[in-house]
Amino acid sequence: MAVLLIQPPLALALNDAQQLVIDAWRLVSQSYVDPQRLDALHWREQRQRTLERPITTSGQAYDAIESLLASLGDPYTRLLRPEEFSALRQSNEGTVSGVGLQLGLRQNDQQVVVIAPLADSPAAEAQIASGTVVLAVDGQSTRSLRLERAAALLRGPVDSEVEIQLQDKSGAVRDLRLVRRKIDLLPVRMRRLRVRGHELGYLRITQFSEPVPSQVEQALLSFNPPGDTDTPPIEGLILDLRNNSGGLVSAGLAVANDLLARAPVVETKDRSGITSSQVSGAEQLFTGPMLTLVNGGTASASEILAGALQDNDRSPLAGSQTFGKGLIQTLIPLGDGSGLAVTVAHYLTPAGHDIQSLGITPDVELPAPEPLNPGGRDDLWLSTAQDLLLDQLAWGASPR
Repeated sequence: MAVLLIQPPLALALNDAQQLVIDAWRLVSQSYVDPQRLDALHWREQRQRTLERPITTSGQAYDAIESLLASLGDPYTRLLRPEEFSALRQSNEGTVSGVGLQLGLRQNDQQVVVIAPLADSPAAEAQIASGTVVLAVDGQSTRSLRLERAAALLRGPVDSEVEIQLQDKSGAVRDLRLVRRKIDLLPVRMRRLRVRGHELGYLRITQFSEPVPSQVEQALLSFNPPGDTDTPPIEGLILDLRNNSGGLVSAGLAVANDLLARAPVVETKDRSGITSSQVSGAEQLFTGPMLTLVNGGTASASEILAGALQDNDRSPLAGSQTFGKGLIQTLIPLGDGSGLAVTVAHYLTPAGHDIQSLGITPDVELPAPEPLNPGGRDDLWLSTAQDLLLDQLAWGASPR
């Protein structure tokens, strides 16, 4: 009797480019905030279909990963090619070489828009306002470039030029040629304000990068120096979060910890549907009256901080509606220098407000036009904030 032995088919060996696609697919499968979304998209079958395409180079692997991620419909879950991943990590460390534009995606049409220009940057000097649409970079439409590729094109060697096409809120289109330069992000700026006999502190945070928690701690200590000193403590604090597009959530939470005592800071809902609350520690570095300035460029980690201050009645907010980004991403390196930004959690303010696409409404809405140079001499919003803070000192109550 003859016996036919049937051997299982040998698994085909994957090349490096295909393995990169598999690694990216696996990491998203393990960490994406909405596994039900992955199931609805037949995520496993998408992997198989993707691998049927010719993938032998890094470029083909990147294209395949971007195609996979595009099906999620989540603009914040994205591939970061090596130059993009490196630039984002440098930005989180506090330096960048480029024109100084912080970009985001407009929720209704996924158009690339300016969240805010960085202070003392070519973009700020060109008076590019928050909400401006970036139509093209060096002749390439941002519709095809998408967010990270557009941001990467704006960065580059010092003294090199880049041409951008912009559309302002009135619909007017203009072309600009800007010269890139090294930009020290200077994420924390502070100074004392002497207003009608009162000593106030002004603290501006433009981004939540790695140096921010220690710099904020130093600033708050300088506002209220310990021990005997000729420097008087401040009576009130203006926290300026305008044009702060976010950054490291951990840095934002550390600052909240300095300003709140045993108070809820944020609620996060993870992929398992579990909601957890982050609570500040017992020790505050500043306990006096506060007022916080926000605008349409206040996004993500800065909205977490603003929402915590507002919901705990720690500080009223003044300015305009914030950007509305209620999703948290984690950065995951891939083996070839590229990386993934993956949405891993959804956050709510302590009072349960979902700000995704909605933003936070300030307690006091300040009039347009919005100052182009936050913290500058002609900043009328800062002048109004001083008056509102002095009212708190006089009446012992926050404006509502």
